[in-house]
Amino acid sequence: MRIGLFATCLGDTLFPDAVKATALLLTRLGHELVFPPGQTCCGQMHVNTGYQREPVPLVRNFAEQFGDSSIEAVVMPSGSCAGSVRHQHEIIAARYGDAALRSGVAGVKAKTYELSELLVDVLDVVDVGAYFPHRVTYHPTCHSLRMLRVGDKPLRLLRAVDGIDLVELPEADACCGFGGTFAVKNAETSTAMLGDKVAAVTGTGAAVCTAGDSSCLMHIGGGLSRIKAGTTTLHLAQILAATRTSPYPLTEVAR
Repeated sequence: MRIGLFATCLGDTLFPDAVKATALLLTRLGHELVFPPGQTCCGQMHVNTGYQREPVPLVRNFAEQFGDSSIEAVVMPSGSCAGSVRHQHEIIAARYGDAALRSGVAGVKAKTYELSELLVDVLDVVDVGAYFPHRVTYHPTCHSLRMLRVGDKPLRLLRAVDGIDLVELPEADACCGFGGTFAVKNAETSTAMLGDKVAAVTGTGAAVCTAGDSSCLMHIGGGLSRIKAGTTTLHLAQILAATRTSPYPLTEVAR
């Protein structure tokens, strides 16, 4: 399959390893990855902050960059960005766009997936040949859980990883408190929510907390580092991309 890879803003600027791992994984599975060089922000942060007209050029650019009919699917290592493309873009196009934008958005929406969705629902694969001999707990991010409704797809992928010790995260579906600008505008509430999430993660004794969104992992990882928990955060793609011949160089070990 010919797959277009969307890096996302955070992936491009702060977490390129998650994007590279996505490309490595899908290439290993035999697919052709395409990286449109003109891609920019999907516009999610504008919409979430109440600026709905401003991201029209970004929405149009996304539809143009990934609208090529030779691109059979579009994947991104982010549930929130996938949710934006699949839900918010249509709203923006309907309110402020023209017929061409509405058509372009509809076409791209139909082939856009978060990583676990693409693997399980489209490529029909659960065991991707990964090897990760560490204790891991999984945090289901809000957008992937509530907007995309990916369900247990990430967990099914993790359970199939060779050598993994996957432990359940207590109150897993509770928000970590990030929410983009929510963490800035409601800092005290966000900090309290983060404290609960960090306590749940450390209580599992996991060496790694994983998720499908780098934004949530950035927030959780910051909380873990401040208390020197000895637990690191890794994107789901980085775990799935690791193999016996090319293992992930994790320095922390399960306690």
